[in-house]
Formats: sequence, structure tokens, C-alpha cells
Amino acid sequence: MAFAEPLPEPAPVGASLPETGGTLTIDLAAIAANWRTLARQARTAECAAVVKANGYGLGVEAVTAKLYGAGCRTFFVADLAEARRARARAREAVIYVLGGFSPEIGPGYLAVGARPVINSTTELAEWDAFVAANRWRGGAAIHVDTGMNRLGMRCDEAAALAPRVQTENHGITLLMSHMACAEIPRHPLNAAQIRLFKELRGLFRGVAASLANSSAIFLGDSTHWDLARPGAALYGVNPTPGRANPMQGVVKLTSRILQVRTLERGQTVGYGAAWVAKRPTRLAVAGLGYADGLLRASSGLDEARGVASIAGRLCPFVGRISMDLVCIDVTDLPEGAVRRGEPATFVGDSISIDDVAARAGTIAYETLTQIGRRCHVVYTGV
Repeated sequence: MAFAEPLPEPAPVGASLPETGGTLTIDLAAIAANWRTLARQARTAECAAVVKANGYGLGVEAVTAKLYGAGCRTFFVADLAEARRARARAREAVIYVLGGFSPEIGPGYLAVGARPVINSTTELAEWDAFVAANRWRGGAAIHVDTGMNRLGMRCDEAAALAPRVQTENHGITLLMSHMACAEIPRHPLNAAQIRLFKELRGLFRGVAASLANSSAIFLGDSTHWDLARPGAALYGVNPTPGRANPMQGVVKLTSRILQVRTLERGQTVGYGAAWVAKRPTRLAVAGLGYADGLLRASSGLDEARGVASIAGRLCPFVGRISMDLVCIDVTDLPEGAVRRGEPATFVGDSISIDDVAARAGTIAYETLTQIGRRCHVVYTGV
């Protein structure tokens, strides 16, 4: 595959360790192991990898390179800029861009060798004109909305298009849809979407089909088709909520303790004086805050929500999380067990990314893509 311009080098990783408040450790070997687990679960379907949102916040270049080395040959990204970065580490892979096509960015598809995911009949007309003018045969996917009501062609539009795909050369290489409730196995929308997609698939003879995201892979063969598209599960998020997580943990987020201080009963902590000590209290103040993705919603107010692991014990946050700092109640740890300069762990050890999200009242997807933005980044299992 030839490209029209040089491929960019990846961006440098993070700041150096002594200059940051926290460290984000990313286990690339665990990501590769998770991909292999998902590939086995998808049985005979090819297993792709969704590396959008900068590889779910973990670095699209590093993640793509590791998965490409493990055998993954199809990747999905959000936009053309991410496609460029993925292409730099997977030169012979198929790369689909979920954000669709517009004539203004058409030349970029030629340069990168990426395939747009066509989300409307308007986009398809623009794509047809572009490929005709440029004699481009790189391929594209058609995205059909079977119930998400987000992006995608309506089912009736896709059905009307199907005969043309059989007789005209649109360069369509994939028919795809996205499930809205796959993480809830008994949700009635799952069966409805599977049925609609099966009907549409019968109209697009000779075109590969893709329906399964991470959770849908575990719903059974009816979702697998030709290509599975796991995303969050690759990065350790549990695709089967309510059951044991079949994925390995991927990230560890730590910070140094900057100060240990004591409070008398009745003293307050943090902005708004929202937490009041009900007993003599020892606090550890760590150099991590909401600017590092430690969501403010996990602040410890009337009831402690977020926790950190210190000296092998889970200790609750107290007071509101600040931009750069979080206060942690270490009163129940043995005297002398906590000292300035020692680590506190916020994700990893016994704290999963799903646990962190639940304590903040959100989902692991959001948490994962927010953490560690200005931390020192360390890749293991390269």
C-alpha cells in the first residue's frame, strides 16, 4: 500500500517522572492478551480493535503497534487525525474512520489509506463522486442505524441501497451497525437490533458484516458475523457487568504523598468546608486531582466515595477533590505506616477501573479516557 506523504512520528510520552504529580503505568502485554481473549470469544469472526479517543486515553501509537504485532489487522478510529497516527504503527492494516466522509477531507483518506464509515446517503453520494474523480478503490463501510438513533443510515435507506451495491461499484467493503444495550444481556433492544441487522445482511450479499462491540461479543454467535469490534474490553473494562471480569487489568495510576497532617475533631477539609472530621484524623495529601482525571464526583463528602490504596489498605477520600490534590483519610493505618514521598494507588492493585467509575457515579469508559493526562506515562510489556 502506497501513501502520498510521509507518515508522522508519534508524540513523545509524558513528562519526566520527577516533574509530575502522578504516574500512569500501561501494560501493553495485557492489552494484547485481552485482544486474544476476545478473538477466541468471537470464534470464527475476525477480531478488530477500536483505538479511538487516543487508544481510550492510553496512546494510539503504542496500543496500535502492540495489537498489530499480536496479529490484529483491522482498526477503528474516530477521525482522520487518529487514522494517521494508527497508520504510523500499522502500515498494512485496514483502518476505518467512524466519523464518516466529507469532500474537504477526502485527500486525507488517500494520503493515509484509510476507509470512511459512511453514515448517510448524502455521505455516500459525496464518497461516490470522490472515488470516481480520484479512481480510488480503497474501500468504505456502510453504517446502518438499527436502534441506537445516533449516526447511521436508516434501515429503509440501506435496504433501498442494497441492489445498487450489487450492481454498481461503490467500493463498499463492510456493513456495520452498533448495539445500544449489549452490556444488558436481557434487554429487548438487543434481539430487535440483531433481527434487523440479520435482515439487512441478507440484502448485502458478498459484503462483510460487523455488529459486535465488546459486550456484544459475549451475547453469542448471533452477533459475531464476519468482524467483531471490541473497544473498552481491550483496556480492561468489564464487558460483562455483574459477572467476573474476563479481561486483565491494564492501567495503574499512582501519586506521591506530599504531606501527612493531623486534624482535631470538628475541623474541615477542602473547598467549601464540605467535610467535617468526626474524630481526631490523620490525612495524607497526594499530588493528584481532577486535572489528572480524578473525577470530582468521587470527592469524599458526607459519605466517602473514592478510595486510594496506601500501605496495602483502602483509604477513603475526604473533602472535595482539588485540581491538583486529593486528601485521604489514613487514620486507621498504623502509626508511621504513611510517610511523605510514599505512593498512593488510585487505579490498580485491588482498585479496578470499573470500581473507580462506580464510585464517581459514571462509567469506566469516561474514567479511562480522562485519567493521567499530565502524568508520567510508563509502558510495560512492550
